Amino acid sequence: MADVEVSETQLKAGSIGFVDALVIGLAATSPAYSLAAVIGAVTAAVGVYAPGALLASFVPMALIATAFLYLNRVDQDCGTTFSWVTRAMGPWFGWIGGWAIAMTGVLVIGSLADVGVSFTLRTFGADTAADNAWVRMPLAIGLILLLTWVCVLGTDVSARLQNILILAQVGSLLVFAAVAIVKAVTDNSSLDPIDPSLSWLNPFGAGGASLSTALLLGVFAYWGWESSVNLSEETTDGASTPGRAAVWSTFILLATYVSVAIAVVAYAGTDWLTDNAGEEEFVFAELADRVMGGWGWVVLASVATSAIASTQTTIIPASRTGLSMARRHALPSYYGRIHHRHRTPHVSTWWVAGIAIVWYVGIYQVSANALFDSLTALALLIAFYYALTGIACAVYHRKHLLESPKNLLLIGVGPLLGSAMLIWLLVLSVRDMSDPANSYSGQSWLGVGPPLVIGAGIFLAGVALMLFWRAKDGRYWSERAGLPDPDVVRGVKRPEADPDGLEG
Repeated sequence: MADVEVSETQLKAGSIGFVDALVIGLAATSPAYSLAAVIGAVTAAVGVYAPGALLASFVPMALIATAFLYLNRVDQDCGTTFSWVTRAMGPWFGWIGGWAIAMTGVLVIGSLADVGVSFTLRTFGADTAADNAWVRMPLAIGLILLLTWVCVLGTDVSARLQNILILAQVGSLLVFAAVAIVKAVTDNSSLDPIDPSLSWLNPFGAGGASLSTALLLGVFAYWGWESSVNLSEETTDGASTPGRAAVWSTFILLATYVSVAIAVVAYAGTDWLTDNAGEEEFVFAELADRVMGGWGWVVLASVATSAIASTQTTIIPASRTGLSMARRHALPSYYGRIHHRHRTPHVSTWWVAGIAIVWYVGIYQVSANALFDSLTALALLIAFYYALTGIACAVYHRKHLLESPKNLLLIGVGPLLGSAMLIWLLVLSVRDMSDPANSYSGQSWLGVGPPLVIGAGIFLAGVALMLFWRAKDGRYWSERAGLPDPDVVRGVKRPEADPDGLEG
């Protein structure tokens, strides 16, 4: 009977390897789309120090990636932050951390699909159709449904698709960067080129409020790499492979982002980028034509594939978190169902897609700017659950921090420092979002900016739902924080060790 229970709740183990996990982590960040969305605004904030700002934004990401690496070693749960925070800090923090992960997917999936459709149409010269919301929206909804179906078919199927998409976008980005730099240094730019300088890598070159603004944008650009860890139950050697893939993905993103930022600033100059910062991803569309000439469609296709790839990979962490929460009785057991043939969480996957579509259509009825305001609200949720994970790492391993300098640095000081940086950025986000003038719509909702209302509203809705489910089914709240097996912390594999990592 026990074997039947395991099979009914078990995802398909060993579906993907290190390279697949790495690709999914990269694809989830949507590198081409993320760069297109932030490069103009980052340059407007810090000028030629845009590459340095992206370098500085990498620091908290790398520190939190280390927390993901070491927490995954002691608990290979597809719920990641939800499961780890529950074990380290108890069910209340764990539940709200899981809610934050799930809702980031809901907020962004529709927008990613919208951008994917828009840039696909532009790649084929259908600019008029791309500007028509009644053309884009049905196509975006269809794209979400298609990619959700691919997710249900299996992680291995998803990984094969992502391998193709990531090669297309990263390859075209690097070609774009190389051509842009060559044209800049040879004075063949059609704008106002600047010779690249190592001083651009100084993250404190601008300083002040402008730096904090750029850092916030950088955090959004890096967000998503942890999707590979959500697949720990479906990856070969789940204790180490997903964590290593997450760490490596952040370094690859760093190299890509800094290279493209240098190329864009060198080719276009800061004045043009600042003047066009409000156009967001369409800055890339303009630069693509200028840099690549008749091959500009390559960059447009890169942004399109980036958004499409991220639409799919963003479904993964939200659906796996829902599965994990259901298995622990933190949500109705219905959401924990596994497809009998594909071994994927089909119920939670379709629910994530459905709620994301409803949000996308509903918020778009308010205004197109309201959709962008909902994306801005992502900064609150991202900073919150990343910071929570870093704190959980130090708390969970607290009895092992002084065993070695490595432990103190990698599972104590590093994650806590990363969390402190993100909490600081979270406070800055709240301050900036409180001013309606800083929103896309420029409107005032309840006396503050719409992004703050959306972010706070989602958090309060989560608290209300948590209290409701606590009253209905209190089994999850009977869990108590535990400590990891010390041999697991030291990297020693012991088959006889407590599988839940709760010894001590």
